[in-house]
Parts: sequence; structure tokens; C-alpha cells
Amino acid sequence: MKLLLDFLPIILFFLTFNAAEKRAEEAAGLATDWFGFMVSGGVVGPKEAPVLLATVVVILATLAQVIYLKMRRQKVDTMLWVSLGLVTVLGGATIWFHSEAFIKWKPTVLYWVMSAAFWLSPILAGKNLLKLLLGEQVELPEFAWKRLNLAWVGFFAFMGALNLWVAFNFETSTWVNFKLFGGMGLMFVFMLAQGFYLSKHLKGSEE
Repeated sequence: MKLLLDFLPIILFFLTFNAAEKRAEEAAGLATDWFGFMVSGGVVGPKEAPVLLATVVVILATLAQVIYLKMRRQKVDTMLWVSLGLVTVLGGATIWFHSEAFIKWKPTVLYWVMSAAFWLSPILAGKNLLKLLLGEQVELPEFAWKRLNLAWVGFFAFMGALNLWVAFNFETSTWVNFKLFGGMGLMFVFMLAQGFYLSKHLKGSEE
């Protein structure tokens, strides 16, 4: 359930963009009528309408995530607050300036913030962030925690760079597809590799 909630804004962004792209003229009229006051000049063209509408949807979806968790009296993760701030600021800039470049930067900034958090936590706080998150459920040698933490640092740094490469070297539709399927696919492969590494050292610990 949590995994679905985490990916819901990305899924809605993908669905909205693809639906609007198929009917760009209608999407432009809808965006102008409903969100023209949020756009510089007050008019949205067919070319920028799909990404603008998708951006509005992802802002609302992320905000809805926070409200839902608050209403259920559940903790809102720090990264969700960061994501809400980024999508509001960069998404708002995309809408106002008619420029998809701002929202394309959002995943990269979020990935790099996460990479920096894993990297700086041992340096500034003397604590392994991954161990703090998983230490109660998993028992590993200290060297394994360090390697896993560094793996997360590298993975998020790589994902941030890869997002920029795809975003600014391919069509927006390709980036949208990569954002959902590529991001989820690479995350799955990375988690699978982590699972193999964990099982190896867990087995070694038991023996």
C-alpha cells in the first residue's frame, strides 16, 4: 500500500501527460480555461499543455499524500516534505514560465538530496543513515552497512545524472516514460542486488 502511495504522483503524471498529448488542442483549451490565471500571458498552447496539466496533477497528488497521512495521524517522511516543496516550487515555475525544464529538474534534485543525506549522515552526525532505517529489522556486520550506505549514495547520484541526460536529450514523452518505467525498473534492479548482498551477509552472520 505504501509503495503504491509513494508512486501514485508519478503514475498520475504519466497518465495525465499521455491523455493530454493525444488531445493537445483540447488540453490547451482546458488548461487555459482552468489554469490560465497561473500562467504568464494567460494562454496555454498545445505544445506545453500536456506537461503543464501533468504538473498541476502531480502537485495536487503530492499535497493529497501529505493531507492523507496527516488525517490518519501518520508520520510524514522528511523526503515527502522535500518532494512537496520541490514539486510546488519547480512545478509552479514550469506552469508560470511555460517551461518544462523546471519540472524536469525535480527528480534530479530529489535524488541528489537523498544521495547527500546518505553521504553526509556518517560525516556530520557519525551515524549510518541506512542502518538507522533498517537496523532494527536487519543485523549486519558494520562493514556491510558502510558498503550498503555508499551504494545508496552512488545509486541516487547516478539516477539524478541519468534523469538530466534523458530529460534534455530526448523528447518530453520519452522522459515521461523513463520517469515511470525506467525509474521503477532501475530501482527494482538495485533493490534486487541489495537483497542478494543482504542475504549473503545475513547467512554469514548466522553461521
